[in-house]
Amino acid sequence: MTDSTTETAPAKPPVLGGVVPYLSVDGATKAAAFYAEAFGATEVFRMPPDEKGRTMHIHLHVNGSSLMLSDAYPEHGHPWVAPQGFNLTLMVDDIDAWWQRAIAAGATAILPVQTMFWGDRYAQLRDPFGVLWAMNAPAA
Repeated sequence: MTDSTTETAPAKPPVLGGVVPYLSVDGATKAAAFYAEAFGATEVFRMPPDEKGRTMHIHLHVNGSSLMLSDAYPEHGHPWVAPQGFNLTLMVDDIDAWWQRAIAAGATAILPVQTMFWGDRYAQLRDPFGVLWAMNAPAA
């Protein structure tokens, strides 16, 4: 016999990667859409917005890894603070294609694609939410 008052929680997708960034951004829903356009992210799970329209949790898969994000919740000790002191690095095979897609989506160039002293091609850009992203294409 099934209890019709019991709600079944949606299945949570697998978390990919050993270290998973969790970003607090100003506009998690817009950030998820940007990451889909700029980096080919796939949204795999989302909690519905709260009564203030904030999103508590979005789980994305980006380039074989998980990335999680939410809006800030200052009343719960999670204020929005501008990102600083880190970057998210994408290890990619075709850095030129990844770079062009991100720039076309609205990312700002910080360091154009170039061959670095260690031999790889590398670049940096900033997304509209303040997060610094790096791209690295290992030397063939």
